[in-house]
Amino acid sequence: MVKPVKKTMAGWGNFPKEDCFVYQPEKRNDVKESIHSKDVETSIAYGLGRSYGDTSLNKDQGVIRFDKLNHLLAFDEASGILTCEAGVSLADIIDVFLPRGYFLPVTPGTKLVTVGGAIANDVHGKNHHVDGCFSEFVTSMELMLASGKVITCSREENTETFWATIGGIGLTGMILQATLQLIPVETSYIKATYEKARNLDEAFNKFVENDANYKYSVAWIDCLGTGDSLGRSVLMRGEHATKQELPAKIYEPFKKAKNLSVKMPINAPGFALNYWSISAFNKLYYASFKNETKLVDLTSFFHPLDAIDDWNKLYGKKGFVQYQAVFPKGNHPKEGIRKLLERLSSEKRSSFLAVLKSSGKANEGLLSFPMEGYTLALDIPIKDDSLFPFLKELDEIVLSYGGRVYLAKDSTMDAETFKKMYPNWERFKEIKQTLDPDGRFASSMSKRLGLT
Repeated sequence: MVKPVKKTMAGWGNFPKEDCFVYQPEKRNDVKESIHSKDVETSIAYGLGRSYGDTSLNKDQGVIRFDKLNHLLAFDEASGILTCEAGVSLADIIDVFLPRGYFLPVTPGTKLVTVGGAIANDVHGKNHHVDGCFSEFVTSMELMLASGKVITCSREENTETFWATIGGIGLTGMILQATLQLIPVETSYIKATYEKARNLDEAFNKFVENDANYKYSVAWIDCLGTGDSLGRSVLMRGEHATKQELPAKIYEPFKKAKNLSVKMPINAPGFALNYWSISAFNKLYYASFKNETKLVDLTSFFHPLDAIDDWNKLYGKKGFVQYQAVFPKGNHPKEGIRKLLERLSSEKRSSFLAVLKSSGKANEGLLSFPMEGYTLALDIPIKDDSLFPFLKELDEIVLSYGGRVYLAKDSTMDAETFKKMYPNWERFKEIKQTLDPDGRFASSMSKRLGLT
């Protein structure tokens, strides 16, 4: 029998912090026992804790960790099709299969997430405008329902459950394993093009002109710029480098990069990250780039922050929120993003991790986040309670442009706003009720948003 341990837990933003009863199963039967434990009434799955808010928290209730259910089950070398348990991390997949010439078809900004978490949050990356979300490459999955029954879900089998589980933040059941398609690559390098933009208008023009020419496209954006410098950016585009594009000094096409690893041993003092320090950093960071094309390793291009262990401690004990919103293409997305940046700048709300991306068409996931348009992601330190009404203002701006906030990053949105942003919520709730009639799967987020 798996017994729970009471722990104080938090998402990657270190806000909120909640006491939960944590189970750590090592096999499938343990998962079933954990779901039916008499110690708690509800449970939610938990991977590696990289969701930012309360998606995987469950105050005073059960949290089922999947990090020990992390086995690779099958791989077809010819097709690149992988079957693995839900607790396998994206880092595990890269470490094992990149030397064999395969890479992830979609990866978020960290590789320290599980396959189950990537599905439950339907993660996206720098190539959404070309390839869509992680779910585009998931062919099937096995889902344990609240009853303990295990079903297979795919686009052809249990289709509604499949699309409710994609982006469904763990509320339909426990993902046990998944089958997904990896992509072939010739090297472990990216041919990256860096290009500066003086302001938001210029950045958008460059996205429109050139995005179709690159598989990967993203921009770091200075969200504290003002006047003619509002939204100044560094665009970072790339393609997988071929063997022919490697210089002679690189004789190992899949050589593992030696990345500097730095550890944040303690929480930074609250005054360390403020408007003035971040404004100075942003100016120096922007100045450090020049327009050029060069080869970089995959980690530097996709997961630069993974080189800093516990980088979330940079924001201090009070933590931070990551705010990511998408603005649809047909409703003046540039103006919506401009309004967000103007509010951040006027309120001196500091963020040095700000990312602008274009996104492709929405998929069929009932609660999946991206839609065709542009996304802006911001890290904002929590200094005091004045941040929360400010975030509500940002929600209203996003709503006014027909956009929505990413659930994997959220920790403050209210139920009314959620229901306006995610019009398929009622259908999702109906499917969940059928799959989980007794409401065994719930989280702090699901209760906050009125889903459970």
